[in-house]
Amino acid sequence: MTEVRQSIREPFGDRMFLMLVYTALSFVLLLVLYPLIYIVSSSLSSPLAVSAGKVWLWPVDLSFKGYQAVFQNPQIVTGYANSLFYTVAGTFISVAMTIMIGYPLSRKTFFGRSGVMVFITFTMLFSGGLIPTYLVVKQLHLIDTRWALLLPNAIWVWQVIIARTFFQSSIPDELVEASEMDGCSDLRFIWSVVFPLSKPIVAVLSLMYAVGQWNAYFDALIYLKTQSLYPLQLILRSVLILNNGTGAMDAAKMIERQQMVDLMKYSLIVVASLPVLIIYPFVQRYFVQGMLIGSVKG
Repeated sequence: MTEVRQSIREPFGDRMFLMLVYTALSFVLLLVLYPLIYIVSSSLSSPLAVSAGKVWLWPVDLSFKGYQAVFQNPQIVTGYANSLFYTVAGTFISVAMTIMIGYPLSRKTFFGRSGVMVFITFTMLFSGGLIPTYLVVKQLHLIDTRWALLLPNAIWVWQVIIARTFFQSSIPDELVEASEMDGCSDLRFIWSVVFPLSKPIVAVLSLMYAVGQWNAYFDALIYLKTQSLYPLQLILRSVLILNNGTGAMDAAKMIERQQMVDLMKYSLIVVASLPVLIIYPFVQRYFVQGMLIGSVKG
């Protein structure tokens, strides 16, 4: 018996639509990719080539002076170490507290969960403001301490909503009831059952909190006074914005210094962005899965 295979061709309109979509996505990719390539190329070019505007796509007069100046600056090294500490410690605290809030709110047996959720959601729309928040932090004696960057903004409401939705859809009530019949405590259930089943949401929360903590500088600008506690972003801000001092020096020295400052800007941007770029590929699979929580019902 001869089988007749007939290829199904997509309609002309669909093919044109796909072509337009791919064209638009390619254009957007170029818009996003070119600034990244330009920054990396500028950081690997000579100070003279950067200040003269000779860098367009590839490095000109390959040089690592920018990175040498960055890592030879003790303030930048200290700020980098501080940012790593704030990111790791802050992410751990934030993820732990978000799960501790999101999981009880996902259980139907938790009395008053609707009222608690209303109060939590209310803070998304209205906040006390900068001055009341500063006064609270001051009354808690957190000013000019590392805790000022870890505790005041430890919990984000949107992340609590995402975690609660995940637990509602992924941890069935029957599993909780079965654990209770076996004599499993709540803490044991969370540690032995909830955590192993919550890798996607933990990865999503960790990435969100880590990126936010790594890029944060405003809280440090307000609460910190000791320079040894400054995160990298605050050091980066001082280099990019405040490094305009002239002082008593001849014109050649001023030009050379300005060229090095321009080169250090690109090197600092690369150094500051590197940890997030390294972490993202490892959690990207969980990130996509976690962000789709609640989008499909059935």
